[in-house]
Amino acid sequence: MSELVFLKLGGSIITDKRRYETPRSTIIARMAKELSAALQARPDIKLLVGHGSGSFGHFVADKYRVHEGNLEDWRGYAETGAAAQRLNRLVTDALLAEGVCAVSIQPSASALCHDAQLVEMAIDPIAKVLQHGGVPLVYGDVALDDVQGCTIISTEQIFTYLARYLRPERIIMVGEVPGVYSGDPQRDSIVRLIPEISSRNYEQVEQMLSTSFGVDVTGGMLTKVKAMFELIREQPNLTVRIITGRRNRLVEQVLLDPDLREGTLLHY
Repeated sequence: MSELVFLKLGGSIITDKRRYETPRSTIIARMAKELSAALQARPDIKLLVGHGSGSFGHFVADKYRVHEGNLEDWRGYAETGAAAQRLNRLVTDALLAEGVCAVSIQPSASALCHDAQLVEMAIDPIAKVLQHGGVPLVYGDVALDDVQGCTIISTEQIFTYLARYLRPERIIMVGEVPGVYSGDPQRDSIVRLIPEISSRNYEQVEQMLSTSFGVDVTGGMLTKVKAMFELIREQPNLTVRIITGRRNRLVEQVLLDPDLREGTLLHY
């Protein structure tokens, strides 16, 4: 039986979030190579990939306050969407170069929001790509909103929406840091890795978390963990693993082995 996995390449790992439109090209290429190797080793995996916008979308969105909506000048919406597409092109090309059948699917082409919450997005094109053995590639993007005109949708919001229809077995979140910490490891001197988050300790962990370092209009680690754990509550058989993209072949290994004890595991 095939296993459906959602995998996110965070903006914090594929770009330098503190420098405007600065891709980490070497890491993007390595991620593509690792995904390719995993899919060749386990052809039973069906993979959907998403990525954050990092220093591409976030800087422009923050400048124009696109996430707050009610824009007087819609150039900010257009520029933010274009910036997100520029990074997506780099990721798409890297995956194709390694033999991964990546099909870029622009979220804003069909996404509709209500007060910054994603309420509609085309599912059929993504499902069809998966059926034909392709790898749908989505990304954090702008979106139209019937309350505030426009907003930003994160990869986590897209994953949450798609998971309700496609029902993945696993979600893997690849970022800069090796998992969820009790504080921000890039700012705080004393922090500890939290190896597991479940219904037993979620409320305690939620109180500990701080937001990520750098410009991020979609929220930091706290926002990401909240979104993923809410989804786990709805789908108790789903697991989410948060790992670093800094270690060579870790993404490949985690894709191949669901039980590999790395990073932070979120489960019900």
